Amino acid sequence: MQQLQRAARGEPSFVLEEYFSGHTHAFGMFVDRFGAVKRQFSVDILGEMENGQLVLTEDFTFDGGERSKRVWRITPLGDGRYSGTADDVVGTAEGSVSGNCLRWSYDLNLKIGQREWRVRFDDIMLLQNDQVLLNRAQMSKWGITLGEVIISFHKEAERSESNISDAKPTYSKTHSRSRIDEETLAAVSA
Repeated sequence: MQQLQRAARGEPSFVLEEYFSGHTHAFGMFVDRFGAVKRQFSVDILGEMENGQLVLTEDFTFDGGERSKRVWRITPLGDGRYSGTADDVVGTAEGSVSGNCLRWSYDLNLKIGQREWRVRFDDIMLLQNDQVLLNRAQMSKWGITLGEVIISFHKEAERSESNISDAKPTYSKTHSRSRIDEETLAAVSA
């Protein structure tokens, strides 16, 4: 994770509530500690400011067809610091921004089969441009790494009535315009 933090740049500056305002779509996967991809998913996200908090409604669809929902309530604390809560988060998540990088940590009650495990997530998010955000989260239990969650967020382009007929799928448009420098790519794949 330290390699990933070293990949952080000053620009573009990451403001969580600005990036997640409106609609965002993400694709992700869980990779176990042996490097095997165990699960893939997509997420549709709606972000809205309510009473000074960013409310993120995340609708997950997993590769097996399973669906789930998480609603985050994230409070900007100033100086690039954030706190957040969700129903399956134990206590409060804490985060801080430096340049284009957000570090976000929390404990989560994760349902695995018929059991529920409390696991720790340590996320590093790197804003690439105004539409693309990369996230690499280390998942652990009792200090033992269980795996990683890797997510690519894509901001949905705003569409007006005048350009609706010219609209192309957001993923294709975003994917072709994203710029990922070699240092960041190496850090994400490390």
